[in-house]
Amino acid sequence: MEYEDLEKLLTDYSEEDKELIKEAYKCARTLHAGQYRQSGEEYIIHPLNVAYILAGLHADRDTICAGLLHDTLEDTGIPKEYISEHFNEEVANLVDGVTKLAKMNFSTKEELNNANTRKIITSIKDDVRIIIIKLADRLHNMRTLQYKTPYKQRENALETMNLFVPLAYYIGAYRIKSELEDLSLQYLKPSEYCDTLAIQRELEREKNPILEEMQDNIHNKLLEYDLNNDIKIRTKNIYGIYKYLYEQHQKLNNIHDLFSLKIMVSESLDCYKALGLIHSMYHPVPKRFKDYICNPKTNLYQSLHTTVFGPENLLVQTQIRTYEMDQIASFGLPSYFKIKNGNTRIIMQEELKEKFQFYKSLVDIDNKFSNNEEFIREVEKELFSEKVYVYTPKGEIIELPKGATVVDFAYRIHTEVGHSMIGAIVNDEPVKNDYVLENNDRVRILTSENAYIDRQELFKNANTNYARRRIRNMEKYV
Repeated sequence: MEYEDLEKLLTDYSEEDKELIKEAYKCARTLHAGQYRQSGEEYIIHPLNVAYILAGLHADRDTICAGLLHDTLEDTGIPKEYISEHFNEEVANLVDGVTKLAKMNFSTKEELNNANTRKIITSIKDDVRIIIIKLADRLHNMRTLQYKTPYKQRENALETMNLFVPLAYYIGAYRIKSELEDLSLQYLKPSEYCDTLAIQRELEREKNPILEEMQDNIHNKLLEYDLNNDIKIRTKNIYGIYKYLYEQHQKLNNIHDLFSLKIMVSESLDCYKALGLIHSMYHPVPKRFKDYICNPKTNLYQSLHTTVFGPENLLVQTQIRTYEMDQIASFGLPSYFKIKNGNTRIIMQEELKEKFQFYKSLVDIDNKFSNNEEFIREVEKELFSEKVYVYTPKGEIIELPKGATVVDFAYRIHTEVGHSMIGAIVNDEPVKNDYVLENNDRVRILTSENAYIDRQELFKNANTNYARRRIRNMEKYV
């Protein structure tokens, strides 16, 4: 990696922006002079790669500058004010946001790790770009993890799976998430990784001719009806296949999204036209249709999903979306750097606050737990655990931890809905308050302002601390 490689990605940036990015590179190269990575390379190679990843996301100037300077506070001893004076306060704040806390302020390594983990997670409240820089940093470190000791490899891979993969998911950065999962599996389960990689490559060798045939057929069919389109073939990532085979003990032929065709068209209405044309060519699999355009996922993902029987009865999931939806589906909030005009930092923060369910939960947990260890434990249970996705009567998707009940659902909708809950209807059938929700359940909460509410009964049937905290604070029926 040379600076010229980064420069090639900056053709759309203003001359002023390119000049400041180059100054950040020169500054980082000077400050890191004499420092080397465990690979033997000059240290500047790492921040240069981080900046390259960020530029590939079309990140703004200050984010790329911060990517180049992200290790300077921690590794070279310069103060934050130095960056403010030589660049600007925003770059300095971003670099400070990704910098680990000083060891001298903590009595044990565990306390230090907990504080740093909390700092990373909660930084999203102030500026989501800090998380984006951290993900780019972690991605390059994972790509070069072979130079670490086996102990450090496993330690970094575990942290990546437990912290950075969930963060990537929550901001919708699926492409980064998938690569981090595969890289982590390589070090956590090397034998299973190699076996799954071999399976994936053999599947691609065997099935790609069928997928290419479908790709051509669908492409030409859509053109017949004046629907300009692009189609990409995708095989499930290595970790995704591993989960099905080794953790869920599924057979390959039961994985409905093992193979996918990503179909991009110009307008939302074209997605539905394309869906009809695809179903006229390939028979759909019953109950394998999802409309995430009308009902986006909790991280803004939008697409139509339909699994069809391809040639030789091959199950193929088609994902139909607009080009802008595809950018968001691949990169999540970081895609706003490319597709939104104006101050993307403000736009991203507003989207987080208004549309991302996890953001409100994170703010709530951060306010409730001052102890770092308790905060992390709560985040792991409420936010980073396995999820179920259920629907409101209006079709809105609600994300909850696996094991959540209808009481938890009620409180996720609104505290007053939980406080006045007298029953629940799931999939048009009445259920008890201890009913544990499953994926795709349709839930309606029955409420009454005048009925007697048994707070102890509600508390007993709530499985999330989010709901239990609100029940403890209930005064209306005490």
